[in-house]
Amino acid sequence: MPEEVGVVRGIVVGVDLGGTKIYTALAEQSGRVLAEVMVPTRPWEGAGAVIGRIVETVDQVLKQAGEQGPPLALGIGSPGPLNAATGVVYQAPNLGWHDVPLKEHLEERLCIPVAVDNDANLAALGEYVYGAGRGEEEMVYITVSTGIGGGLVLRGRLYHGAGYGAGEIGHMTIDPGGPRCGCGNYGCLEAMASGTAMAREARRLVESGGGRAILEAAGGDVDAITAREVARAAAAGDAEARQIIINAGRALGIGVANVINLLNPALVVLGGGAMQVGPLLWETMEEEVSRRAWAPALKRVRLVPAELGGRSGLMGAVALALQKARGEKPPNPVV
Repeated sequence: MPEEVGVVRGIVVGVDLGGTKIYTALAEQSGRVLAEVMVPTRPWEGAGAVIGRIVETVDQVLKQAGEQGPPLALGIGSPGPLNAATGVVYQAPNLGWHDVPLKEHLEERLCIPVAVDNDANLAALGEYVYGAGRGEEEMVYITVSTGIGGGLVLRGRLYHGAGYGAGEIGHMTIDPGGPRCGCGNYGCLEAMASGTAMAREARRLVESGGGRAILEAAGGDVDAITAREVARAAAAGDAEARQIIINAGRALGIGVANVINLLNPALVVLGGGAMQVGPLLWETMEEEVSRRAWAPALKRVRLVPAELGGRSGLMGAVALALQKARGEKPPNPVV
């Protein structure tokens, strides 16, 4: 019988590339993972060494699964602004990369087709295909972690924008008079609601003579305070810690309401480590969204937690590899 159009026969590789780890999986066309491996990135050794380690992880997962033949394609998510068509990573501060032709290097080393996309986009794609976004055509994914990022799935496809920069939800302005963000702007969502932002506010509180419960949770070391310690103190009933989380939840709610008003999605999926600080963040966010989102859009949208956890980006890379194997073309390059 003839092959079904668009159906993949064989195996693919997905890679989630981060500043601290390379997470690689070998998967079937169904998305079932056959083998996976995680190794340190060690970016200080240079782009060539990191790319070499990616190649090594591909060999490792093939050996684990007992596969002899080459994969049909590889999909990889990379931090930083990049060109999804050419596979050039323009800038990745956590890796120390500038204008690295990641797709070209991997294709030369592996001799298989490679597709590259932003890591937040692939986390969105992972949730859309295999996680909380299954069955929806219009979905926004927001990750609240050290920073805040996002990915947009519109009409069933990742939306990249004119310059592959769509989805930078963390850099919408929430308060023009707010704290300075790492991007140089003031009052960005990332500067007000990320795990880093909560930790910053907690340290500021301790340095001004407050935050005793938070400092105790950090073992008396102000430099050791993270969002995790704030969450512990809040869970124990500390009012100051609770207020830090409430403030972050309000800022997050404003940001989510802005997204809902702009895009009218059916689903907003929220993931990332900072979303684990406890129900207070989620509840405060939902209250703020209900106050600020346009009623018709609010009636249609659902806010749900991510289902895949730390595997969102990895499974998105698998989905991207399957798209590549099916012959789906990346977005048109910007001239």
